[in-house]
Amino acid sequence: MKVDVLVAEIGSTTTLVNAFNIYDTIEYLGSGVANTTVDTDVREGLQEAIKCLENTLNVEGLTYNEMFASSSAAGGLKVTVSGLVYEMTVRAAKEAALNAGANIHLVTAGILDEDDLERIVSIKPNMILVAGGTDYGEKKVAIENIKKVEQLQLNIPIIYAGNIENHYGIDKYFKHSSQKNYLKVVENVYPRVDFLNILPLRQAIHETFEEHIIHANGMKHVKEMVNQSIMPTPGSVMESTMIISETLGNVMTIDVGGATTDIHSIATPSEEFKKYSEGYAKEKRTVEGDLGVFVNFKKVLEALDKTQLKARLNINDKELNKLINNYTYMPKTPLERKLVYELTKVCVHKALDRHVGDLMKVYTSNGQKFIPEGKDLTQIQTIILTGGPLIHLENTEVIVEEYLENNPQKLLPKNKVDILKDHDYIMSSIGVLSLKHKEESIQLLKQSFRIHR
Repeated sequence: MKVDVLVAEIGSTTTLVNAFNIYDTIEYLGSGVANTTVDTDVREGLQEAIKCLENTLNVEGLTYNEMFASSSAAGGLKVTVSGLVYEMTVRAAKEAALNAGANIHLVTAGILDEDDLERIVSIKPNMILVAGGTDYGEKKVAIENIKKVEQLQLNIPIIYAGNIENHYGIDKYFKHSSQKNYLKVVENVYPRVDFLNILPLRQAIHETFEEHIIHANGMKHVKEMVNQSIMPTPGSVMESTMIISETLGNVMTIDVGGATTDIHSIATPSEEFKKYSEGYAKEKRTVEGDLGVFVNFKKVLEALDKTQLKARLNINDKELNKLINNYTYMPKTPLERKLVYELTKVCVHKALDRHVGDLMKVYTSNGQKFIPEGKDLTQIQTIILTGGPLIHLENTEVIVEEYLENNPQKLLPKNKVDILKDHDYIMSSIGVLSLKHKEESIQLLKQSFRIHR
């Protein structure tokens, strides 16, 4: 059997392959899944997932015209970010990196010192971002930092997205450097005060990821199977969120996984709070590395009141301990599913706490006022749920509804929102597919969300 497109999602624990037809008809055909063989060769897991897909489709032998991939294997895209002032260029570069699907392991402000450089080396990042200074503003910090990063001789991609006046000096400095092929210079991510220019850096991160990053054993050879784009999995989910926002308006995606909970939002501020939103990008992604239902489930469990948990599960101490000791990321019994539901609720609520802005009570000479702080999501019209727990468990929409009802101090939508599920579990596939087939990708997302318009 020949299909138009395969898209592989090579994750830290599992590898998923989705099949689509997009040429004559636009349809999702099915998926196959296998364990990611990150310790040996990720091709093995990818080939097993394709065999699983063949079984799902009840065919022998599967060929394809195009194959795309996203990857978060071996920890995903590890990045360090260095800028000038934390609340300005550092935050801008950090937002762009998160937006592109990176996992940020170090953020520094000001000139890098010996401790900073030592930490960068110990982290073993896949990529280093250097920013600093508005265009035609401060020059010294960014130029010093880019030189210090070059001197580390790490042989990894270095992206400069700072003051445009440094471009000549950087090109001159790197001209005879062994690191010159690792350097990429892009538009300033913070060209003027309170203006974030995220998209050029985001695109550069995606391109650099595909050109240079080898995350896991065998990834280099995956390109022998994948004849189209490869991008970080979280970046692919953000890409899906961005393209569907063109149809649905202001939108937020909640993605609960085994290791992290990511929230992606595309939203313009309300007229009421617009003047307070200078310097905030329309697109925002947060990743919570301590909120996951498998890798971090014990941390999440600590946030639950054990007495209330036992009451909701209708079990005693002995049964709860047994349930926890036998916990796996694939719940099989109704009781296990109930536990995962409670863990998922904690992940969603805590991640929303961190992503969504707040209404802060302040006292002025004119009396009490409420001032917004953080991302204004009052204009969100649609919330999309993706990630295994939110898709496969029942009534997960209620988790979000409860949060919306019980957090009046947050900058959340006041009007009714549509809560949709990524039923076909394809958002992480569609984002990378949309880089070449945007209109078809939008149609596939609408089908997965069960939107009939």
